[in-house]
Amino acid sequence: MRNLTILPADTYIVLNKTVLSDKDRKIITMLYQPIIGFTATSLYFTLLDDLDKLELMSEDLTHHHLMATMQLKLEDIIIAREKLEGVGLLKTYLKKDNINHYVYLIYSPLTPNEFFNHPILNIVLYNNLGKKEYEKILNYYKIPRINLKDYEDVTSKFDEVFTSIKGTILEIEEDITKRDTNNILINKGIDFNLLISSIPASQINERCFNKETKELINALSFTYNLNTLDMQGLVRNALNEKGLIDKMLLRKSCREYYQFENNGNLPTLIYNKQPDYLKKPKGDNSKWAKMVYAFENLNPYQFLKAKYKGAEPTDRDKRLIENLLVDQKLNPGVVNVLIAYVLKINNEQLKKSYVETIAGQWKRLNIETVEEAMRITEKEHKKLRKIVKPTPEKVKDKKENLPIWFDENNDIKEISKEEEKEMADILKELV
Repeated sequence: MRNLTILPADTYIVLNKTVLSDKDRKIITMLYQPIIGFTATSLYFTLLDDLDKLELMSEDLTHHHLMATMQLKLEDIIIAREKLEGVGLLKTYLKKDNINHYVYLIYSPLTPNEFFNHPILNIVLYNNLGKKEYEKILNYYKIPRINLKDYEDVTSKFDEVFTSIKGTILEIEEDITKRDTNNILINKGIDFNLLISSIPASQINERCFNKETKELINALSFTYNLNTLDMQGLVRNALNEKGLIDKMLLRKSCREYYQFENNGNLPTLIYNKQPDYLKKPKGDNSKWAKMVYAFENLNPYQFLKAKYKGAEPTDRDKRLIENLLVDQKLNPGVVNVLIAYVLKINNEQLKKSYVETIAGQWKRLNIETVEEAMRITEKEHKKLRKIVKPTPEKVKDKKENLPIWFDENNDIKEISKEEEKEMADILKELV
């Protein structure tokens, strides 16, 4: 869906798959908005407002209607919609035609109990809000405890109040509205064949790896960036005497493992790739445009792995990248340019202090797009060369160690075979 072009004239209808209460609206604002942002939250409520008086289904509307109502660019609306889809509040169906037609299915948020026990959402909320705000919201949803030890349960049973009599038998209606939530989907998951085969059959119950447990393991592996080998030991340690997985123990073990590997920090979610609205328009086939395309459409992990010739980047380099994305809040495409620039002029080494100095400058200059990042590296490098005059021999060496986008007019006519191969290898990551 991410690369699908949507036009203002494309139509949509909204179908309500649930029953929403005022409490649900508060859950969206208090629990989901810190994760998906104000725009996505506003889109959710705008789609609800499109429904008919019975709040079941809207009439046919255009995406131009959304643009006018929300006063947003279509690109921003698409990003907001994808966030709603990602957290399970929206499902999208498409029927292709001359004018494409979409169906948007609206779902309820999770209950507070489900949300605060979710292996992904509660951790992201904690990181986005901070400990103080998180605990404040958590306490808001806590049920007061009353000691009923000295009380007797005197609640009436149904058959004590009502009597059954003969009457008309009615068929069960399946299409009546009900509260309905949508699961969060994750593409990349654990190799369960490998995981299960690594544990002796005598240690596990046949009900050990049911659907619910597998979904939890996949969610934890995504949240804490764990592969199948990492999970093997954690799952074995979480097995109880009945051969079943103690889910709370597994959650705790995954969290502690991640914190041990990451200096006590907990993970957060970031945009994997450059946001669509900050990308260069398609249509330019120059070498410059191909480089921009690569920087924009690879996430920093993929890009760094390509620079490693397909090998796994070091933990140190991955932590540095995470810092640029999470703490410095640079866009992924901009981080890719920064990686490429520093590796090229520093003999293929990512020097932490140097990288963070440049990152701080780019943040102050509000560098958001790939092209802005590429041009600022060239501009700053030229400024540095005026201050430090290199010898003729070093000039020759420096030219060989500059990124291939460095050119007086940013018009790259020729690149070496080695550079062309390097760019081709990077672009292969997009296939």
